[in-house]
Amino acid sequence: MLKRGLDLFVAAAALMLSAPLFVLVALCIRLDSTGPVFFRQERVGRGGRVFRIRKFRTMVVDAPAHGLGITVGADPRVTRVGRVLRRSKLDELPQLLDVLAGHMSLVGPRPELPRYVALYPPELRAQVLGVRPGITDPASLKYADEATLLAAAADPEREYREVLLPAKLRESADYIARATLASDLRVLARTAALLLGRRRG
Repeated sequence: MLKRGLDLFVAAAALMLSAPLFVLVALCIRLDSTGPVFFRQERVGRGGRVFRIRKFRTMVVDAPAHGLGITVGADPRVTRVGRVLRRSKLDELPQLLDVLAGHMSLVGPRPELPRYVALYPPELRAQVLGVRPGITDPASLKYADEATLLAAAADPEREYREVLLPAKLRESADYIARATLASDLRVLARTAALLLGRRRG
């Protein structure tokens, strides 16, 4: 109950404060490339229910048809504005709407594509899908440079399936087992510090 209250309060406040930024980002996306401002994609949420996550579009319109479900290194599908949005994580801002809708939480395991969720081992599947997915979590912070890590692999898709995905699942399961309101606030603070560091860099 307290977690949901925090989600609603912070998401609503952040959306009101960031409204001018929403307009600016939307304008930049429309001027940079053809296509919609928002990107919608099916992800698996709490209880295995599928929902359509919201993001600012950072790739060319037909990107899903021309590449992997993961981003590897300097992915040519990413637009000029998209590179800036991804580096600053501003592409995730519309997910505050998903938090208000109840599909997501501020802190929780990142929601995956259905084809990757199908690879979850049974002992972790119920645990990870037993909570609302989040905008950020300890695994996201630990693997913040995931695209760079995958770029160094001979087979990025296999590396993600067999190495990174299991590692992130273990991290998420550990978070869930220990999660408190205080730990969520610490994750949010660490996320804010990481984003501020990236923008200054």
